[in-house]
Amino acid sequence: MAGMKNSDTDMRIAILGLGEAGSHFARDLVELGIKVQGWDPNPQRPLPAEFVLAGSNAAAVQGADFIFSVNLSTVSEEVAREILPVLQPWQVFLEMNTSAPGKKQAIAEILQSSGVQFVDLAIMAPVPPTGIRTPMLAAGQGAALFQDKMGDYPLQIEVLPDAAVGTAAELKLLRSIVYKGIAGVIYEAVEVGRAFGQEAYIREQIRSVIGGKDELIDRFVSGTYTHAARRREEMAAVVEMLEAQQLDPLMSKATRDQLEKLVQQKA
Repeated sequence: MAGMKNSDTDMRIAILGLGEAGSHFARDLVELGIKVQGWDPNPQRPLPAEFVLAGSNAAAVQGADFIFSVNLSTVSEEVAREILPVLQPWQVFLEMNTSAPGKKQAIAEILQSSGVQFVDLAIMAPVPPTGIRTPMLAAGQGAALFQDKMGDYPLQIEVLPDAAVGTAAELKLLRSIVYKGIAGVIYEAVEVGRAFGQEAYIREQIRSVIGGKDELIDRFVSGTYTHAARRREEMAAVVEMLEAQQLDPLMSKATRDQLEKLVQQKA
């Protein structure tokens, strides 16, 4: 396995996509003393002065030891093709978008000829407020190297030993069936309770199942509404993964459709 080009004290990380997650990662990594560069066609969130904004995805990855691809699943294959001509075997590419396992594998195939070390990296919790400290699940050729090189930094990286690309994505999406499904049911129950003038009763019923207090219910409700667009893409990936296994994802489709409805309401 090829090693890093730069020394540990001269680590350089590229971030492709500077939305909510990418901008948080950029700020945190800069604070940790790491040199960070990246690209986004329309950056709208504040970035540290030390961050270097390149002119394209291809320009951003040049010289980087680790490449965080954290844009959108819908453009992830396009981004991979754009950077392919400039990738080097000593670099590690981390595909962090929420995608079905098949798409992660497709991206790995696109990049294979470059010799780049590929990591299927799943972000296992909301990035705000923990940022780069958000738990991550890693699979693929470069996973152990990534964990090792980041060992002096406060990242939470769990490597799946000998796991194929797509395994981390698979586990994340299986978990999403539970978490996003429960959140969707709670959101709908509270909404219906209000419509019937029985919100207090509905909240009592929810607490009897999940425990906790109203603050916990409110987090489920607000999270579903606030992050509807991102969660819609996540549940679309769940549906894609299950249908690829000839399974009928009735509940996951309903969760996806509910999130789509919320996205349309917010538009």
